[in-house]
Amino acid sequence: MSARLSHGGDDLDVNHEINVTPFIDVILVLLIIFMVAAPLATVEVPVDLPDSHAQPQPRPDQPLFVTIKADQSLAVGETEVAEDGFASALEAAAKGDKETRIFLRADKTIAYARLMAVMDRLRDAGYLKVALVGLETG
Repeated sequence: MSARLSHGGDDLDVNHEINVTPFIDVILVLLIIFMVAAPLATVEVPVDLPDSHAQPQPRPDQPLFVTIKADQSLAVGETEVAEDGFASALEAAAKGDKETRIFLRADKTIAYARLMAVMDRLRDAGYLKVALVGLETG
């Protein structure tokens, strides 16, 4: 019970070759794009970040500041706190709200490693919304 659908002897031969020219064109274009973009992705510039020219953002009515003083001591708001009491003082100042934005300000002479250590302590305490405070220069 098989049927054969044939319209005569006009059978076309099957071509088993793939046209790779468009594929090669696309690969070459991508190669050129990556060759141009790769040097732009690496930056080897010395960094000096004391000033900011960004537009000031609106501040909350009562912002919560964490300050690193020049002598490496910490202050939450206007109250100086010890290293071991930092998390509890922060919890009291934020009234337990982990969504409170913390404004972190540091003296210009503070080492970057110290700033990162304080930011790690903020993260460990559960405060993930941290804004860095800088001088506004016009």
